[in-house]
Amino acid sequence: MKNRKFLLFILVLSLGLFLAACGTETGDEGSEENTDTESTDNGTEEETASDDYKVAMVTDIGGVDDKSFNQSAWEGIKGWGEENGLARGEGFDYAQSNEKADYMPNITRFVRDDYNLIFGIGFELKEDIQTAAEQYPDTNFAIVDDEVDASNAVSIKFKEHQGSFLVGVAAAMKTKSNKIGFVGGVDSPLIKKFESGFIAGAKSVNPEIEVDVQYAESFADAAKGKLIATNMYDSGVDVIYHASGATGNGVFNQAKDIKQNDPERELWVIGVDRDQHEEGAINDHNVTLTSMIKRVDVAVQDVIEQSKNGEFPGGEMLEYGIEEDGITFSTVNEEAMTEDIISTVEEWQEKILNGEVEVPQTIEELETYQESL
Repeated sequence: MKNRKFLLFILVLSLGLFLAACGTETGDEGSEENTDTESTDNGTEEETASDDYKVAMVTDIGGVDDKSFNQSAWEGIKGWGEENGLARGEGFDYAQSNEKADYMPNITRFVRDDYNLIFGIGFELKEDIQTAAEQYPDTNFAIVDDEVDASNAVSIKFKEHQGSFLVGVAAAMKTKSNKIGFVGGVDSPLIKKFESGFIAGAKSVNPEIEVDVQYAESFADAAKGKLIATNMYDSGVDVIYHASGATGNGVFNQAKDIKQNDPERELWVIGVDRDQHEEGAINDHNVTLTSMIKRVDVAVQDVIEQSKNGEFPGGEMLEYGIEEDGITFSTVNEEAMTEDIISTVEEWQEKILNGEVEVPQTIEELETYQESL
């Protein structure tokens, strides 16, 4: 009897050990499966995080279709988005600012919508980008045409004075009246770079050339741009370079109106920021002599790619000039930009690149430069 009980006990004990062993083995397998799943999920999340990288920009009051600065930035962001199979609102977007009070609400909306990188287009957004960078440390920001001080923000600037110098050379070679004009948007250190470079380039060709300088005090007043252009052309100016955003649309409109009424009259506009050849088209003519092209599209795409790849240049100031392919000039209007003009502009461009010419960025530097001519 005792032997039977002992044998029964051994049988039950063995069965329990067997089941325990099976349970442990099954649990280990489950644990390994869970680890594999977790690893796969993490990898998917990282891949998704990269694929779902979202970029947005906030325009200044010039608007996204200003045919100039904002439009170039948007073309860069849109081009990046489309290359990556994204659609507006689903990976990239912009917010239109109709007044300065719109800047911060537009920025914070994109922060709330979990955009990874937010661009402020134009120096007028400096204070709001600075504030946003401090308030939202988990979001990356970029300011174009100014500098902010934050580890989660990058500053993007251009050597506009270099490109303005080149189109100044073209203007001096094209004018027949020896009177050219400059129309600025808001009188500021940034636009003074355009003015200083333009005058320096023109004076390098002809120290006696007259340059009429006027500011509209707006980047979005086409009517004011048209009025200024009217007065300049009426005074004998035959080439106008504008650095005024959407205000420059008025300069183009006035030049085309004059050309429409007097097809034989030679007068020109020099575009800015992007190739504005299309803006000068009228019938069989085109009043766009050339454009100082500021590759904002190249710069924003460069920063986006760095950021998406985990190399956001936070706290840095990036500057794009001729050497960095961030500044150039247009030769689309082959009838107006003759080989003689192009070759001369390229000669001065080489002088800038090799350090023979230091292009002035301020009015004070311009005065010193002129004394050396």
